[in-house]
Amino acid sequence: MGSIPDPGELTELTRPSFDEFQRQTSLMTSCTLLWKELSDHFTSLEQDLQKKSEALKHKIQTLDNQTKASLASLKKREVTIDGSVEIALERVEEHKELALKSLSDPDYENPDGEVDDGDGSFMVLKSLCLTMESRGFWNFVITKKKEIEILRKQIPLSLAECVDPAKFVIEAISEVFPVDKRGERSGEKGNDLGWACVLILESLIPVVVDPVIGKSRLLVTPSVKERAKEIAETWKKSLEERGGIENVKTPDVHTFLQHLVTFGIVKKDDVDLYRKLVVGSAWRKQMPKLAVSLGLGDKMPDMIEELISRGQQLDAVHFTYEVGLVDKFPPVPLLRAFLKDAKKAAASVLEDPENTGRAAQLAARKEQSALRAVIKCIEDYKLEARFPPENLKKRLEQLEKVKTEKKRPAAVPANKRTRASNGGPMPPAKAGRLTNAYVSSFPAPPTFVRSPSHTQYPTGVPAYPSPPAVYGSRSPPSPYAYSPEAAPPIAGSYPVAPLNYPAYGGYGNGFAPAYQQAYYR
Repeated sequence: MGSIPDPGELTELTRPSFDEFQRQTSLMTSCTLLWKELSDHFTSLEQDLQKKSEALKHKIQTLDNQTKASLASLKKREVTIDGSVEIALERVEEHKELALKSLSDPDYENPDGEVDDGDGSFMVLKSLCLTMESRGFWNFVITKKKEIEILRKQIPLSLAECVDPAKFVIEAISEVFPVDKRGERSGEKGNDLGWACVLILESLIPVVVDPVIGKSRLLVTPSVKERAKEIAETWKKSLEERGGIENVKTPDVHTFLQHLVTFGIVKKDDVDLYRKLVVGSAWRKQMPKLAVSLGLGDKMPDMIEELISRGQQLDAVHFTYEVGLVDKFPPVPLLRAFLKDAKKAAASVLEDPENTGRAAQLAARKEQSALRAVIKCIEDYKLEARFPPENLKKRLEQLEKVKTEKKRPAAVPANKRTRASNGGPMPPAKAGRLTNAYVSSFPAPPTFVRSPSHTQYPTGVPAYPSPPAVYGSRSPPSPYAYSPEAAPPIAGSYPVAPLNYPAYGGYGNGFAPAYQQAYYR
């Protein structure tokens, strides 16, 4: 073992190294930075945990509120079932009695003293609904397409007279939905009646809503609801026969979606199908509301972006206003982009060699349609302050003015047989059809024919100056009509002194007109 040095003994001190000092300083700095980094990390973790805790508390509170609201709604529905059923049964009995009276007494009409201010269509609809004549009801509605706005008011009131409105509507539209049966009997399949189906289905909603709690409960019997589900499944299966979603007509899509909403049979498993159908028929006015009713509210941002990417900016604007995403998708840039695309489309039509004859008309029509749609959108959503429509209206007026000028009839040419102003004879009606025929409105000069018994011919009565070329004739001037200066000498003719005539009053120029001689060989 080594001896322990005496503290009192002087020993040689080791001089500290500067490199060691730097090393120690660097180590302290690294430790300080590491401590700060760890401290910040743990602080961040603590803040994240606090935020997540608050979010969980908010979700729990929201769920508690939703649970309470759902329980309250269920309790209200349960309490109101008896009252709603009683009201429905009273209506059924009342309508049943009215229907029986209507069947037993054909003259029994208008028991409530209602006055039909139209052409009697309301009373006809009401009578058909009372007697549950669905086929007659359908046939009557499809003949009134021009009066669709009147029907929109009358059909709900008429359906209220049915004993079972939901069943009545299903039977009424069964002619064309879910499968069009008309093609089996006649060639009517080309006549689209989707508008009638949608109109009737929309009109059924206010009739079947619960009179106590409203739209949250539809008064549709289980058997009718099950039948509506079967119809929806039949339509979905028919998609494959039609060649997929892309080949389905928009009226059929609209009818199907309205059918789901009207009878309350929307399925969560089919949300992707609904989304594709809505986007494919987004130009329909009712599609934004239908999309919300189908439970597509959460998918709206993606749907709007898809519409924009497909060049349907105007439809995207309608969807944004329906779900309140105006801040995320400002409407004015979308409308400007829509107009820009419309102008490009019109320009491409003008450059299309296959439409050379109608290119200008088709291009103007495309631009006019786009301008009208944007102007209406600006007016509907009160965007005048952000997008003044004055310039758009001026452009529309210009296009309509050009279209009107092109439609004006061309000036009718003067009648070729019109008598000349100097009262001369009318030319032959068919003179213009003869080859090399020259027609003049001036009197024809007499013609002198060479005779063997005469050696010299008197100068023929001069003709009046030739009128403008091809006057009154569809044929070009005859190559044989020539002036005396250009006339070739005629064999056997003798020189004749020219005759002087006084000036012709019709010209008033003081000079005798130049005449030409006519000969026959």
